[in-house]
Amino acid sequence: MVAVFNKDLLSWYLITLKLKETVDAGLQNTPTTPTPTPTTSRSISFPEFPLQQQRQLLQREEYHPVDSLKITLEENVHNVEEGPKTPESEWVISIKDKLEQAKQDNDAGSWAKLSIYRVPLSLRRDDDKAYIPQIVSLGPYHHGKKRLRNMDRHKWRAVLQILKRTDQEIKMYIDAVRELEDKARACYEGTIAMNSNEFVEMMVLDSCFVLELFRGVAGGFKHLGYARNDPVFAMRGSMHSIQRDMIMIENQIPLFILDRLYGIQSDMPDEKGIVARLALRFFDPLMPTDEPLTKSDLTKLESSMGRSASFDPLADLAGLHCLDVFRRSLLQTGPKPTPRTWIKRWSHSSRVADKRRQQMIHSVSELKEAGVKFKKRKTDRFWDVKFKNGILKMPRLLIHDGTKSLFLNLIAFEQCHLDCTNDITSYVIFLDNLIDSPEDVKYLHYCGIIEHWLGNDAEVADLFNRLCQEVVFDVNDSYLSQLSQQINRYYDHRWNAWRATLRHKYFNNPWAIISFAAAVILILFTFAQTFYGVYGYYRPPQ
Repeated sequence: MVAVFNKDLLSWYLITLKLKETVDAGLQNTPTTPTPTPTTSRSISFPEFPLQQQRQLLQREEYHPVDSLKITLEENVHNVEEGPKTPESEWVISIKDKLEQAKQDNDAGSWAKLSIYRVPLSLRRDDDKAYIPQIVSLGPYHHGKKRLRNMDRHKWRAVLQILKRTDQEIKMYIDAVRELEDKARACYEGTIAMNSNEFVEMMVLDSCFVLELFRGVAGGFKHLGYARNDPVFAMRGSMHSIQRDMIMIENQIPLFILDRLYGIQSDMPDEKGIVARLALRFFDPLMPTDEPLTKSDLTKLESSMGRSASFDPLADLAGLHCLDVFRRSLLQTGPKPTPRTWIKRWSHSSRVADKRRQQMIHSVSELKEAGVKFKKRKTDRFWDVKFKNGILKMPRLLIHDGTKSLFLNLIAFEQCHLDCTNDITSYVIFLDNLIDSPEDVKYLHYCGIIEHWLGNDAEVADLFNRLCQEVVFDVNDSYLSQLSQQINRYYDHRWNAWRATLRHKYFNNPWAIISFAAAVILILFTFAQTFYGVYGYYRPPQ
């Protein structure tokens, strides 16, 4: 036996033996595969020491390199026993993770609180610009986008102006929103990738900005302390673009947040309905009617602003956000079909939503040929359509450059929100059926039913023909279903078509009427002459 007095050499020799034993034990349970032999820059051979002598040598040494690798050796043994993970095992683990996430989403119960949606891709198509804000972002969906950051400095100016005017601390607003943070997050679709501080800051900033705009349009920005030439807080041309951005479905703030912060500003924490009324005044220029707010409405608004009276325009309704408030105001005292439920919707075979069933009535040109007359109905409820004795009466509809975006966002909200009727969708599809060509638009304009500020009638026809291309809709689930059936029955009656043809061809102008009357008189005289000629032949005078 050769004695080894170098403790380092002895330690590394023992490590090599231990590793060899571990590897041999692991390889007994695995298939034998050829492995490359490791090479070192220097080979060292050691004599075989008895196990007892090895232990004594290690105990006499103050430095033990084996102890430093003890944990590593144990981990290696554990890994050898378990073996490498296969792709199939990793796939199973990923499936389990996804099921666990689905279970958490399902247990959260947040679907019932959802009210601010992302527009489905099926509705966007080529109209993506109608759903994406161009100037100002509100809420988390478009927060932080580069082209919208310029408005952030004006938002901070609004916050500063509120604090100066009310002599309050920003902490009051932060604490109020933080109390409602979970409730506010539940209103938005999907996971919001913002921490608590970021979310609360965004809500305070956007809400104060919205409230300043509402109050400035209703009572004047000068009264709030802004300069006459302010780039944002003034009645300038950019206000219309801001209004269009703020009515979009993806650009909403929960109404209860606005109510809470307005209550802090006005020292009226329990007052409800004022923000909703301010929102209606702010979005009034987007109304699809040429009837503005009456003086009585403005008087009530001013009184509510001055706290001399409590005025709630939607006393029996709980608005979700500004778009919902705007939609409810359009349909006030209007059709109120029962809310849609999926059980009722799919339990009847006759109520299957089918694109082939979206044709409600014929076009204006076809109805004219069948004798249907069109007349303007004097009311500010643009959806209130009547049909009686062959006369279709429709209220006046005002179409401007913001009408397309407005209708698309209203339709998207009705498509996404289950506890919501489809009255706006029904009306738009009804108009889509009526309007097939620029001639249809021209005739409705001649009747005073459509007033538009677009370039020509062809643009209006294209607008309505594209609004509901990807909307799945059942005519049986429409408040205009019964009226459409009455019009179709009138259209199918042949006598009405014959009478209309006679009127169009022979009574369309005074000269045609005179010619027709002369022809009738000539026929009568001819008949009388023939009659008396035949009568005189068979019965000559005595």
